Amino acid sequence: MTWHDLQAALAADGYVASDDLAVAMHLALTLGRPLLLEGAAGVGKTQLAGSLAAQRDTKLIRLQCYEGLDAAQAIYEWNYQRQLLTIRAAAEDGETGKSVEARIFSREFLLERPLLAAITQDVAPVLLIDEIDRADEEFEAYLLEVLSEFQISIPELGTISATTRPIVILTSNGSRDLSDALRRRCLYSYVEYPDRATELAILHARCPQIEVRLGEQIVGFVQKLREEDLEKVPGIAETLDFAAALMGLGIADLTSNPAALQHTLSTLLKTQRDRANVTVEVAGRIAGRAA
Repeated sequence: MTWHDLQAALAADGYVASDDLAVAMHLALTLGRPLLLEGAAGVGKTQLAGSLAAQRDTKLIRLQCYEGLDAAQAIYEWNYQRQLLTIRAAAEDGETGKSVEARIFSREFLLERPLLAAITQDVAPVLLIDEIDRADEEFEAYLLEVLSEFQISIPELGTISATTRPIVILTSNGSRDLSDALRRRCLYSYVEYPDRATELAILHARCPQIEVRLGEQIVGFVQKLREEDLEKVPGIAETLDFAAALMGLGIADLTSNPAALQHTLSTLLKTQRDRANVTVEVAGRIAGRAA
């Protein structure tokens, strides 16, 4: 499969990838390397993993990162309650010593979290490590063995190597700098907000029932809105919500009713400051420029 084929396959699932992103994804698949995607929130980084899993008909395993994330939530932990019950039952039967220890530290008592689950699948899954920049720097050290060797070392059990190598996609919104060690293990692509033609293609792929003129007005409006001084710039998901809201309210022309248009901006503007700044007059002006 060429990168053009991959791009077309993703488009068939409703994901419109730029040439740069399609090439980066193709290289990651060809070389068996993780792909690190950076860019603002809402540009489609996370959705790429879901669309790729659907296109390849494989499982999507997602690890949502957050501050304080550790190995117990991300890699594995032991089923302590079951271990304790087993120890008690063994003691009642007079069983003690190394045989009990060997039994309670076997795979039977291991709880797989996303990273371990991703390397133990019979069919290679897509592993999404979402918003890695939200996790602590220390957590990146846990990832290095997985991303370079595709294996996990468990002190009580030994090293578990990948049954199949997962397709790994990491995303970052750029809230902090990632380590050089992590970046070296990944291919890289920066995902920009889509241009007008690309966003229009996305809108028609996701909302095929939308009228052509309204679709052009919506994309033009959102593109112009992103040029305003906003705290939270609307992403592609907000564009789709905006389109659904307009169609749901029966609004077929953004310039016909500025007041009604302003009411739908809750789908695009997500802070009080942005809602206050984009008044009816401002929304009407933007709609006029976008028409």
